[in-house]
Amino acid sequence: MSNKEIRSSRHFPAVNEIMKCDEKRFKKYQNQALQLKLKNFDENLWFYAPSLLNYAIEQFENFNHNKFIPISITGTKCQLQCDHCKSKILESMYPAESPEELYSLVESLVKNKGCEGILVSGGSTRDGAVPLLQFLEVFRKIKERFDITIIVHTGLVTEELAKSFSDISIDAVMLDIIGDNETIHRIYHLKKNIDHFEASLKYLNSFKIPFVPHVILGLHYGKIKGELSALKLIQPFKPSALVLLVLMPLEGTPMEHVQPISPSQFARFATIARFMFPTVPIMLGCARPKGDHKIKTDIMAIRSGLNGIAYPCQEAVDYALKKGYTIKFSELCCALIYQDLKR
Repeated sequence: MSNKEIRSSRHFPAVNEIMKCDEKRFKKYQNQALQLKLKNFDENLWFYAPSLLNYAIEQFENFNHNKFIPISITGTKCQLQCDHCKSKILESMYPAESPEELYSLVESLVKNKGCEGILVSGGSTRDGAVPLLQFLEVFRKIKERFDITIIVHTGLVTEELAKSFSDISIDAVMLDIIGDNETIHRIYHLKKNIDHFEASLKYLNSFKIPFVPHVILGLHYGKIKGELSALKLIQPFKPSALVLLVLMPLEGTPMEHVQPISPSQFARFATIARFMFPTVPIMLGCARPKGDHKIKTDIMAIRSGLNGIAYPCQEAVDYALKKGYTIKFSELCCALIYQDLKR
């Protein structure tokens, strides 16, 4: 398939071809994916460093550590206790378990700490949803009073929740999409199936909510299992952006000793994602292994035509500059790439 055909069509080289071809042939596909990004977007690369983590490289440092704050509306409680997390991620978030607590916390952060945005998440119920309905009115109040960025991590979405979001100026809804029933049952301990994840996308799309699906590569104990199916679930809808993550084994979880997918596996998946979503901003998100793995993965994200990276390593930023990209930094969440590209 020629570059011209790839640029003007939703069709792309067969998934199995990209995943299994030799390295020389893959690099040709990878370069085609990069050219597709350059055609449909530009030579900018967006690097995000939300203040929920300290971050400093030669070109940028996130000085205001309260600019973007993660909040859990369930504290550290989660009924699912997924194998890859076991509530560990919730431990680093500010707790606010009632609408009154959430408003008070945000008011203090905005007035005293210079907060400009919040990520509202929490543990899941046994139905796979973060219990957000009782917080909708306070979201509206916060938005009207403080005019800050609000991003919500939802879990599964009901039609009622999506309709409620449509009446509030939520900046983005993030949700993990899983494309394999065994992974849903074994890893998430969830008595649902892929149809429920597809329905969540359908509801968000039908009510025109800005939504940013996340796909975790290697979620099934380091194996690629349902990730390509997850992309196919997402493809018919119109996500504002797409975020790819790599399983990062966390200490104290059943996956702490799991071997993540390799940077070269990530590169092939990222290349496929670019072909499948030629005009959708695609980001390499926060979660991925550290060290040499991160260096290689970050550079592969650039080579495969992604729009940017959360917390890029120094080597990736240097590589981008060497290749002539214009780099842009933000201290907010990478889910906002769809807004930043319009500015």
